Amino acid sequence: MIDKNQVTKANDLNLRAYKLSRIEQLFLLSVISLVQPTDEDFKTYKINIKDFINLLSLKGKSKYCDLPKITKSLMTKVIEIKRSHSLLQVCWFSSVEHKTGEGIIEVEFSPKLKPYLLNLKNNFVSYSLNQVSNLSSKYSIRIYELLRQFSYQKTVKFNLEEFRLLIGIDSGEYPRYSNLKQRVLNKSKKEISKKTDIDFNFEEIKSGRKVIGIKFYINKNKNNKAVDEIAMSLDSTSTENEIHKNNEKNYIEKVKSIIKEPIDSDDAHKIYKASNGNLSLIEKIYEKSKKYDIDSIVAFMISGVKSNYKDDIKSVKKDHFNDFDQRTYDFEDLEKKLLGIK
Repeated sequence: MIDKNQVTKANDLNLRAYKLSRIEQLFLLSVISLVQPTDEDFKTYKINIKDFINLLSLKGKSKYCDLPKITKSLMTKVIEIKRSHSLLQVCWFSSVEHKTGEGIIEVEFSPKLKPYLLNLKNNFVSYSLNQVSNLSSKYSIRIYELLRQFSYQKTVKFNLEEFRLLIGIDSGEYPRYSNLKQRVLNKSKKEISKKTDIDFNFEEIKSGRKVIGIKFYINKNKNNKAVDEIAMSLDSTSTENEIHKNNEKNYIEKVKSIIKEPIDSDDAHKIYKASNGNLSLIEKIYEKSKKYDIDSIVAFMISGVKSNYKDDIKSVKKDHFNDFDQRTYDFEDLEKKLLGIK
């Protein structure tokens, strides 16, 4: 059964903004769960239709007829990935073939996705497919994925508009924060706590009375005994502390390799933490540093990655308790900024 398969993908892919329906997400994740992260190349992956229908808890033959529509829609969805010197626009799949009479769907990934799904040794998120298959909301699935990535560090904060983009909320959807809180955040919190291996609380980050961001506090779900028995996440085979320690060592070396000036491991760690683990951002800010006469490269890097795309920010105001940036946004411009498009 595919529900016990492990979904593994690079952190950089997990932190991309995309909009998929619940069924589209689960079909995509089902195919990803067939990929072995240590594989050197993609294969043709076969989804058993009956297994997928069972995963969704759907009944009735009419649902079988919907799958070609679902995969066709999924084939039209493009994901954009900002890389160090380029913007990658790629469809998830290069082909999907429905085997009539065999009850099988054969899927091939776009080759450009190899770095994000294959030969993954660090900088990835991994969880059992059964952690998300029972979530009824497409937003719950995306929130779970984001929080699962940062579960080792227990907290993560997102600017409100960036968060909306990352979980696939359209610009005209839930324009008021109160609606977003009630219909998305509270609903997802209840679902994720009841059905998955993590639990979370959240804190509203405000400037005055306006909510400008959300800080999440992530915990292992100790109340869900069934999850403890069936979960096949990374921390079931190795402790998260060990994984975190090994990953951070790799991150520190990568930061030091980006910055050509000599810096020690402590400074590299500070820069990495300030960037929230975004190596592409570190590389971008370092390229900017070459244009200036700088007394301290470490101070410049920390300031640069904290303010993120500072050149594009119209106004910045620090909140007193969390040092969070308030920004003035145009929603379409924001998506371009997240992708590094000028």
